[in-house]
Amino acid sequence: MPPSAKSRLLRQVHAAYVVAKKDAVIYYLKPPVISFGVIFPCFFYLAFAAGRDVPAGVMVPGMVAMALFFTASAVGPLVTPWERQARTWERLVTSPASLWAIIAGDIAAGMAFGALLSLVPLALGIGLAGAEVSHPASLVLGILLGAMAFSALGVLMAAPATDTPSQVMMLSNLVRLPLIFVSGVFVPLAAMPDWGRALAPFSPLSYSADLIRVGFGGQPYFPPGASVAAPCCFGVGFLVLARMLHAATRAKSR
Repeated sequence: MPPSAKSRLLRQVHAAYVVAKKDAVIYYLKPPVISFGVIFPCFFYLAFAAGRDVPAGVMVPGMVAMALFFTASAVGPLVTPWERQARTWERLVTSPASLWAIIAGDIAAGMAFGALLSLVPLALGIGLAGAEVSHPASLVLGILLGAMAFSALGVLMAAPATDTPSQVMMLSNLVRLPLIFVSGVFVPLAAMPDWGRALAPFSPLSYSADLIRVGFGGQPYFPPGASVAAPCCFGVGFLVLARMLHAATRAKSR
C-alpha cells in the first residue's frame, strides 16, 4: 500500500474511532439506556419462560441472545435522526471523516455497547441459574459477530431521511420483532413449523443465537461455517446499504 493511501486509511480509522467515542459519551452511557438494555430483554424472555420447565442451558442462551440483539440495535437507529434534529449531522458529513468512517464508527459504538451489556445476563445465568459454558470460543463468536450484525442493522434503519425519532422507532420495531420470533430464541428451530424454518435463515439473530447455544453445550442447527459467515455477510451488507442510503439522502438534500 502506498504511504499516502496508508496515511489516508489511518486517518479514516481514527475518524471512525472518534465517531464511536462521541456516540458512546452522548448516546450510550446514559443510565436509562443501560437499564433498558439489560432489564427489558431479560424480563421479556423470563415472562415467556414462566411456568415452563425450561433448562438453564436453553433459557440462558436465549436471554443472552435477546439482550445482545436489543442493546446492539436499540440506539443506532436514533443517532442520525437525533443529529439531524440538532443540526449536527451536516457538520459531521462535511468534516474530513468519510461517510464510510462515520457509519463504521456508529456501528462500532453499538457493537461495543451490545457486547458489553450482554455480559450481564450471561453472568446472571452462570451465577444464579447454574448454566455452564462448554465451548467458550463459540460463545465469544456468537456475541461479537451478532453484536456487529445487529448494530449494523440499527445503523441501516437510521439511513432514511428523517429527523423524527418516533418514525424510526416504528420502523425499528416493525423490523426487529419478526426477526426475533423466527430466530429460534423462543422455540428451537428444529421444533418450528416448516414456514418458520424457511424464514429463520433470513434473521441474523438465528445464527448468533445458534452459536451462543452451542457455547452452552447445545446442538447446532446450522453448520458451524454458516453460523460464522452469515453474521459477517449480514453486517457487511447492512453497512453497504446504509452507506448507499445515506449518500442518496445527502445528494437529495443538496
